[in-house]
Amino acid sequence: MSFIQTKTLQDLEFPTVLRHVAARCHTELGKELALTITPLLDETAITIALGQTSEYLSSLVSENRIPNHGFDRIDAELQLLGIENTTLEIGSFKKIALICTTVAAHKKFFKKFTEYYPLLFASSEEIPINKEIPQQIDHVIDRFGEVKDKASEGLFSIRRQMNQVKGKISQSFSSAINTYHGSDYLDDIRESVYENRRVLAVKAMYRRKVKGAVMGTSKTGSIVYIEPEATLKYSRELNNLEFDEKEEIQRILNELTNQIRPYVSVLKKYQQFLAQMDITAAKAKYASETQSLLPNINSDKRLFLRDAYHPLLFLNNTLKGEKTYPQTIELQQENRIIVISGPNAGGKSITLKTIGLLQVMLQSGLLIPVHERSSVCLFDKILTDIGDNQSIENHLSTYSYRLKNMNSFLKKCNANTLFLIDEFGTGSDPELGGALAETFLEVFYERGAYGVITTHYANLKLLANELPCVSNANMLFDSKTLEPTFQLVLGQAGSSFTFEVAQKNGIPYSLINKAKKKIERGKVRFDATIAKMQKERSRMAQTGSRLQEKELKARDEAAKLEKLNAKIKSKLENYQELYDHDQRMIQLGNRVNKVADKYFQDKKKRILVSELLRIVETENSKRKKKTAHQAKEERIKKAQIAQEVQKEVQVIRKQKVVEKKKKVEKATNKPRPVFKIGDHVRMTDGKAVGTIDKLEKDKAVVNYGMFTTNVSVSELELVKRKK
Repeated sequence: MSFIQTKTLQDLEFPTVLRHVAARCHTELGKELALTITPLLDETAITIALGQTSEYLSSLVSENRIPNHGFDRIDAELQLLGIENTTLEIGSFKKIALICTTVAAHKKFFKKFTEYYPLLFASSEEIPINKEIPQQIDHVIDRFGEVKDKASEGLFSIRRQMNQVKGKISQSFSSAINTYHGSDYLDDIRESVYENRRVLAVKAMYRRKVKGAVMGTSKTGSIVYIEPEATLKYSRELNNLEFDEKEEIQRILNELTNQIRPYVSVLKKYQQFLAQMDITAAKAKYASETQSLLPNINSDKRLFLRDAYHPLLFLNNTLKGEKTYPQTIELQQENRIIVISGPNAGGKSITLKTIGLLQVMLQSGLLIPVHERSSVCLFDKILTDIGDNQSIENHLSTYSYRLKNMNSFLKKCNANTLFLIDEFGTGSDPELGGALAETFLEVFYERGAYGVITTHYANLKLLANELPCVSNANMLFDSKTLEPTFQLVLGQAGSSFTFEVAQKNGIPYSLINKAKKKIERGKVRFDATIAKMQKERSRMAQTGSRLQEKELKARDEAAKLEKLNAKIKSKLENYQELYDHDQRMIQLGNRVNKVADKYFQDKKKRILVSELLRIVETENSKRKKKTAHQAKEERIKKAQIAQEVQKEVQVIRKQKVVEKKKKVEKATNKPRPVFKIGDHVRMTDGKAVGTIDKLEKDKAVVNYGMFTTNVSVSELELVKRKK
């Protein structure tokens, strides 16, 4: 039994969501059960249902796909098994065997991948495995749906005799054809099949010449179908054996039915398990199509829906190729109730329905289309008053119905309640209805309930500002185009843009002015102030969005610079290593050169060898002990560094050549301006702007305020002429 009224579910269009889920089920039973889904009250049951759907959703994009859960429902078979002395048909046994093997495949799969699907594994563990049922059925029925010969010794014997008799029938019939063929008694077709029996096609004039039983005639009467006398005897024997076969098959099926009868409760669990798997799979497919996920479920009574979509609107707009606007809203202990105001057709009701529908879906085990950082809580009651609720049957007007609904709300409302009311207080005199609505809101507030209401009443907007745990919100509206932006902004009431919308829809300006004079001036000023604040808020939101984009760009640039800095640092270290190595090689070369000069002068080989040995020993003492592999790696690394240096040098040289060409082309293509003292100029490769204080031939003295500098005239470009 659901804790949420059927009217509430209808207001939130939850049955439509269930129809979408049912359409994604594969089995008839799954479709039926999907339409009966209702919100759950037990937190554990909700968590398990959501977790199972989330696990199945992950399997849709995983290599470890969950096995097919398709089956034919066995309600009629289960009913027959509950009645004594009934016998199931062969097709029924096939359906039962399929259900058993499908459940076994799921249990095996979930046991193998317990880490990936722990909740689905836990649900399959509750189902007992039964290998006897499929084995017993497989022993009797083959994959083509026929009773096997070895299902019983009696059947095996009967079918063996039938094969022997069929052989005799064939032999006797062939003998009869050979006997009458040469006598011209038979028609050109010679033989035919009549009532599933082979017969001779005898010409009508010779019917008395052929011994046997007349089975029938052709349409024209020119041919008589006769079963030969010898064949007739064997056919009767075959008929008797076929009768025995039917009786034996019936006995076997009856025995098999009695063997399966004790497992009725197990088969019911199997069917229920596979039906639930079908529903879970359908929920996962619906979640995939609506980009839904499992948000964090908290126990702090905090409902934070970030970038939330109305699933029905999202799917509808996706089909049309139109954009759907997400909403972000938060309810918590310090901000339990939100009063949304703003113009009609601005998206207030859609926002209200989105919150309610997502909460109902979540508590029914359905994933919801929100941002992954959203956080939700659970409610014991969800109360709604949305749309025009006139009751013709009960002779209730809209306002009477709403008052009756409010009375019900007052009885049920508590700290674990979420209430959603559209156009709160409407249907009566604005002042009186607004006062009553204000009183209702105060009661909801005092009881600690959570809720969202939409209204145009100024007194409710003021009350939201006065109560500490209640806040205003508005749907943004473009004041220039008077078009809704479908964006919810918390913290500020919204103007109804009554006169602006009227003007846009063609109401004469004179009538609008006349209407303004008929109401209190303070009311107009109040609404105008709200409208002005809303415009400012919209501009601030746009500025904030731009600043956020700039901040993101700055962060990206900082990250790039950091990476570049690390790369440069690494290259500098490599260059330093290469430089140190080159310096050491130069020193070593100088020492060897000195020894060579000395040998050139005195030609003493012994001194030469001893000097060279001393140099080598000195170098070896400086080196660390390295393996051949390490030495090879070091040589390769040095070679790579040298190659990188060469590449960098080549790139820099190419860049300089390109820059030089650009400067030459710029200088030749663009006519050089004639500079005068006082002109504002800047360097061709710079950004700072200065003024010319002095000109001498091709040189100019440029004053930058803090300093002056001598620059070639060819390197300057004109920014602004002296006035």
